[in-house]
Amino acid sequence: MMKPLNEKLPDPKELEKELGDFLAKKFGGSVKLATPIVMPQTEMNDTVEKPVAKTSDISFDLKPEELVAYLDQYIIKQERAKAILATKICTHFNRIRYRQSFPDAVSDMVGSIKNNILMLGPTGVGKTYMIRLIAHKIGVPFIKGDATKFSETGYVGGDVEDLVRDLVREADGDIERAQYGIIYIDEIDKIASAQNLIGADVSRTGVQRALLKPMEETEVDLKVPHDPISMLQEIERFRKTGQRDRTAVNTKNILFIMSGAFSGLDKIIKKRLSEQAIGFGASFTKTHEEADILSRVRSEDLITFGFESEFVGRLPVRAVFEHLTEEDLYTILENPNNPIILGKKLDFAAYGITIKFDKETLRLLARRAYEENTGARGLVSSVEKAMLSFEKRMPSINVKKLAVTSEVIEHAQDWLAKLEQDPELPEMRAAFEKVSIVEKEAIISYVTKSKTHLSQKFGLPLTSERIELMADYYIAHTTDINGVFDKFTHFYEEVKNIELQFLKKHGVNIVFEEEAIDAMIIQWRNAKADLDAIYKQLSNNLEYGLKLVREKTGRNRFFLNRQALDEPEKFIGQLLKEAKARTAETASLTSTKNQ
Repeated sequence: MMKPLNEKLPDPKELEKELGDFLAKKFGGSVKLATPIVMPQTEMNDTVEKPVAKTSDISFDLKPEELVAYLDQYIIKQERAKAILATKICTHFNRIRYRQSFPDAVSDMVGSIKNNILMLGPTGVGKTYMIRLIAHKIGVPFIKGDATKFSETGYVGGDVEDLVRDLVREADGDIERAQYGIIYIDEIDKIASAQNLIGADVSRTGVQRALLKPMEETEVDLKVPHDPISMLQEIERFRKTGQRDRTAVNTKNILFIMSGAFSGLDKIIKKRLSEQAIGFGASFTKTHEEADILSRVRSEDLITFGFESEFVGRLPVRAVFEHLTEEDLYTILENPNNPIILGKKLDFAAYGITIKFDKETLRLLARRAYEENTGARGLVSSVEKAMLSFEKRMPSINVKKLAVTSEVIEHAQDWLAKLEQDPELPEMRAAFEKVSIVEKEAIISYVTKSKTHLSQKFGLPLTSERIELMADYYIAHTTDINGVFDKFTHFYEEVKNIELQFLKKHGVNIVFEEEAIDAMIIQWRNAKADLDAIYKQLSNNLEYGLKLVREKTGRNRFFLNRQALDEPEKFIGQLLKEAKARTAETASLTSTKNQ
């Protein structure tokens, strides 16, 4: 019998009793409802609690060219794809920020189109890696899903709205922050409708339809229907606070990015281009590369491929990725920021072993990966196959340094036998030193080439000596270029703190010239002194001398060069000599005027 609408809702005690009776009837005495006895002190109400927005405003001012420059550090080639993704993603988040900054000036337009992106290209060319880099750079929640794991809402299988719920979990439950996240769905080409299929296709066309609303704007309920745990959690919260929790996420500002290899799409595009060429009396005789063909994709081609027209319409931005050549794969391995070689260095570093790869070896590994025809993914298996025997045996034979050359890889067992007999094998030591020198030169070249960008990014002036010091640090530690810059930037900021500390304690304004900072970096790198020791030594050597110069000249700002650190007495003597000369010159001018 239905209860009247005006009847009061049961209080928490009644709810608890009813649930307890139900569980007792259903499971006997084996299952009981246990709840805290603390009751809310405030009056119950049926209002919806407004969430406390932790990140309601987006502080996003990244420009497309800045994001492209960031991607260039990690991803080779794909210039067109990087430009499209960086531009449209920056525009998406800057537009959100603009709406928040000027809510009265910009009204929500009905039917406004979101810059959802479709990425097309072969496997292993960096599609997923690029999106992860972008999400990390801009600092928004990011979730990746596989289109093949979902089915239309209401059928057996994953629900596409689960991606939105996962985005909230990725944002640590912060709904406001999740509403500005990125949802990336891979293998989207696998949900194109199958040819000659009769009846509903819940794993393909049905998934496309289920994605339509989230891709545009809809409210996704965080409480999954028919989930008893969610229901009990909601009852418990209401019993404690007397308020209902906000349980919906709006997808208006969530950016959806889809990707796939789209095998066979090139044939559809070629057929359309051939028919157009015949129809207009033109010639179409040359076979284009697949990447070039895919770059000419139109909505009609995607519909022919098996996508609903409404689904295609919600992906207005398209980025095509190119195939990677053998030279491209080599360039990836040569990049000091690449995670493949760095990851392998870390594997060996875990056993206290330092390894270095020479360029000839990287070319060999790239060639083997290219033969696998799986793009950049082949690099991982290529490196693993080459290094497995060394990774297995070397931790047991006390070898601390390994130069990975093509000779070493191709005759792995012979070299392992030699190293087992003599862990300090002179031949290996010589090879290691040779590879280290080449690696240092490569790092200096890389940093010098990107000097302007890196200096602006980290706020760190880059002198020639400092770049060389950074290269020395790189080859001596298992890290990437960003890790080196983070270390040096932190040290640089600490040196600037010494300037402030000296002024605060001694009342003298000092400014370190770049050569002086480089000298301190050398001391720090060689573990000769830490910054506290440098500060104490500086105070002992320069405090009274600088104060003396101040008394004689009235000057209270001093630029400290390398000599001030290495030869403080000579430096102070030079300042006093210059002060005496200026005083004599001033006296001479005064005497001349009086005459």
